[in-house]
Amino acid sequence: MRYIIPVPASWLQLSVKANPAALDTIANFLIERGSPGVMLKEAEVRAWFPTVGRALTLKRDIRRFLKGISEIYPEVKSKVKRRALRWTVLKDRNWNSYWRRFFTPQKIAKTILITPPWRKPAKAEKRKVIEIEPGMAFGTGTHATTRGCLEYLEEVVRRQPQGLKGLIALDVGTGSGILAIALAKMGVRRVVALDNDPVALKVARSNVKRNRVAKSVVLSSTELQRYKGPFNVVVANLTAETIIDVAPLLKKNVARGGTLILAGILDSQEREVLAHFKNPFTLLRKKSSEGWSTLALMKEA
Repeated sequence: MRYIIPVPASWLQLSVKANPAALDTIANFLIERGSPGVMLKEAEVRAWFPTVGRALTLKRDIRRFLKGISEIYPEVKSKVKRRALRWTVLKDRNWNSYWRRFFTPQKIAKTILITPPWRKPAKAEKRKVIEIEPGMAFGTGTHATTRGCLEYLEEVVRRQPQGLKGLIALDVGTGSGILAIALAKMGVRRVVALDNDPVALKVARSNVKRNRVAKSVVLSSTELQRYKGPFNVVVANLTAETIIDVAPLLKKNVARGGTLILAGILDSQEREVLAHFKNPFTLLRKKSSEGWSTLALMKEA
């Protein structure tokens, strides 16, 4: 699940059922149409709109948009239909408490616990606790792509033959900063976290400070082509199209014997992405969850 924070008001709730390929596109459009609150979960997008007089126009515009993307993306045509929409009128309520109930602590992999700041874990909790404030940058730890990256990062760091001393990592498209924070909490000495979205960097900076890893995480808007590496670990949770575009830069930044983790890839796009990383990389592991693939590759020593 990924969240953008709603604000108090009276609301219309929209639920749209769709294939994973369309979720981000739909969410972005709904935000542009005035929804300050969007939630993505598996094959569904939920959005909230103030109950105003333009509701009929809003509904018409959304139906037209969904019809349009079903023609652009044939793979989602079967699910993005008018019958996949459900509108609900919601009564006034304390929205600050209401939306928070959707965001609860999540145990990921063997050692990680992602929690919002208002849900403090028990003192006996032995996992590495990462506090993430849901905000305008994607990456709360519950989406399949983020979970896949965290699981593989944990494995990679744990299996470093030389230990963590001197280990450096690169997080491309850091978003909320969750992967960079996790790497720092795992003991990685230095993590460079890149993002070209100023809103994402602002959120990431806040999360890095909240998790007390500012000494290990370097946040930057510097373009990827300006980095030459090498990094022991490179992680890129982007989209298949973006990964393919920057494939030469990603490959260049991985140290020999290092690991590259790729995510944000639909299962149907996995082969196309892998075709750009045949040499000098070997596929170590791949995982599919909720229609998304996460890939772990090793660069030849």
